[in-house]
Parts: sequence; structure tokens; C-alpha cells
Amino acid sequence: MRKLFLDTGYLIALEAADDQHYIIASSHWIDLTKSLPSLVTTSFVFNEVATFFNSRGRHAKAVEIGNLLLSSPSVQMFHIDVTLFHEAWRYFIRHSDKWYSFTDCASFVVMKRLRLRTALTFDKHFAQAGFETVPKAVSNLLA
Repeated sequence: MRKLFLDTGYLIALEAADDQHYIIASSHWIDLTKSLPSLVTTSFVFNEVATFFNSRGRHAKAVEIGNLLLSSPSVQMFHIDVTLFHEAWRYFIRHSDKWYSFTDCASFVVMKRLRLRTALTFDKHFAQAGFETVPKAVSNLLA
């Protein structure tokens, strides 16, 4: 079965109606759930999503999404342990010419480890790192 990496921006776009990618993400998600693949995310992505909603006064939404991610049989939560943390740090150091976040680097390391090629994201850094990204944002389609 095909596995996809689930990134922060995609999750936020699905849950925040005021997000610039909300319509694209919602439409894409409806199509994707017709044959829902296995999804992989990390504890760092989990942290970013929970923090995003909580920092905007939406604690209940942060808890709802967190509980869904933790309980979904379709989502594999990959915890960033000490080994992965240091591997992500080395990746971060090696790519000083990019503006990757540390969470991005951890995501890339996990994707490479699991041989995942595709990320559900709107973050151009995944494409820069050599991964396929879906869905395509309108700005990406016009370029």
C-alpha cells in the first residue's frame, strides 16, 4: 500500500478555513479519502500543528487534531528519538544554502528512511529536497 508523508501545512490547511490553501486541501482530502493510503507523520509535525492552533486561542481544535492523529489507524506517528534528532541536525548543517526548518530536516530524514517519495504539503522545501508534493498549490500551477 502506498504511504504518504503528512506535513504541518497540509494539516493546518485542512483544519483552518482561513488558510490560503484550505479549499485546495479540502478538495484534495475528499478525493484522497476515497482510497485512503497509509499516512506517516512525526512528533515534530504533531508539535507544530498543536502549537499553531493553541497559540491562536484554539485549544479545543489543537486537542481534537492531536487526538485524531494519535488514534487514527491510518496514521503512523514517527517519534523523533535521539538518533533521528542528530541525523536531522546533520542534514540541517549540510544544507546551509537552504532555508529548511529543523522540522523539515527531520521530516526529510524520516521520509528517506522509510523510502517515502510523496508528501502531503504546500511547503516548497520538500520539492527542493527531491520529494514529490501533493496537492499542487495554485501558485505552483501558475509558475
